Amino acid sequence: MKKSNLWTGLTYAAVGVGFLLLAALGVWDSSLAYGLGGGALGGGIVMVWKYVYWSAPKRAGEYQERMEDESIQIHDELLERLRDRSGRYAYLLGLGVLCVSILVFGVLEELGAVENVRLLVLYLSAYLLFQWAAGIVIFQRLKKRY
Repeated sequence: MKKSNLWTGLTYAAVGVGFLLLAALGVWDSSLAYGLGGGALGGGIVMVWKYVYWSAPKRAGEYQERMEDESIQIHDELLERLRDRSGRYAYLLGLGVLCVSILVFGVLEELGAVENVRLLVLYLSAYLLFQWAAGIVIFQRLKKRY
C-alpha cells in the first residue's frame, strides 16, 4: 500500500481533532464543527487502519490479488460502458428531480411555508443520497441485462 494513504489518513485525523477541539473549546460552537470533526477523524482512523492492515507482510499476496482484480474490473470495457450509461441515466433522473424541486420550492416560498433554510439543507442531503443510490441501482440493472 502506498505511503501517501497513511499520510492522507493522518492528515484527516488531525483535521478531525482540530475541528473537535474548536467545538469543545467553544471557539466554533456549532454542531457542524462536531460533525466535521467526527467525520474527518473517523475517516482518518479508517484510512490509517487499512494502511496498517494491508501493509503487513503476511497480507502482501492477498493485497496484490485484490489490486489486480480491481484493475481488471475498472478496465473491463463492458463494465466501463455500463458505468457511463448508468451515470448518464442517473444524471438525467437528477435533472428531472431538480426541475420538480425548483417548482415545489417556488410554490412553497410563495405560500410562505419555507422560511427555514434547514429544510433546504436536509432536502439537498436527501437528494445527494438519492443520486448515489440511483447510480448504483441503474448500474446493477444494466449489468444484469448485459
